[in-house]
Amino acid sequence: MTTVLIVDDQALIRQAVSDILATHEGISVVGQAADGAAAIELAARLRPDIVLMDIRMPGIDGIRATAEICADPELTGTRVLVLTTFEEDDVVVAALRAGASGFIGKGAEPEEIARAVQAVHAGEALLSPMATRGLITRYVLAEDLFISPHTAKTHVNRIMGKTHAHDRAQLVILAYECGLLAPGE
Repeated sequence: MTTVLIVDDQALIRQAVSDILATHEGISVVGQAADGAAAIELAARLRPDIVLMDIRMPGIDGIRATAEICADPELTGTRVLVLTTFEEDDVVVAALRAGASGFIGKGAEPEEIARAVQAVHAGEALLSPMATRGLITRYVLAEDLFISPHTAKTHVNRIMGKTHAHDRAQLVILAYECGLLAPGE
């Protein structure tokens, strides 16, 4: 059973997402929080598998709450999946730097949200199609380099091994930190 804590400052969104996830076998919503401070407290108490986190909230925002949850040594089994309206590059990068394992927009279909929860719980990194498209359009693709997708995947896996990155999202963060990428390019 995948346990989920939903964090959003809008009660209607929290309830709608809870109702969506309740229809999926294997997913259980264990709590809801209206701000980052409550999210941090509930995550520590409930120890959910997934925290479905909004970014823009009053008080402690989702980026700071994500960083605190991901830094807590007692919550190493908890992953944060960002669910937000704002899919700009700088927001995506900030969430990933804070430790988020995934990023999906509020415009996603209900099935996409459930799949995202399950994917992140399974240890996969996840970026919404909109966020991914924004990043891909700015950078050289494998076909432009005249290499096969398999070769590109091999290179990505080797880079992950050499940089000790746990997933592709961490590689994006590393690229930003090293100056290889910049938001808005």
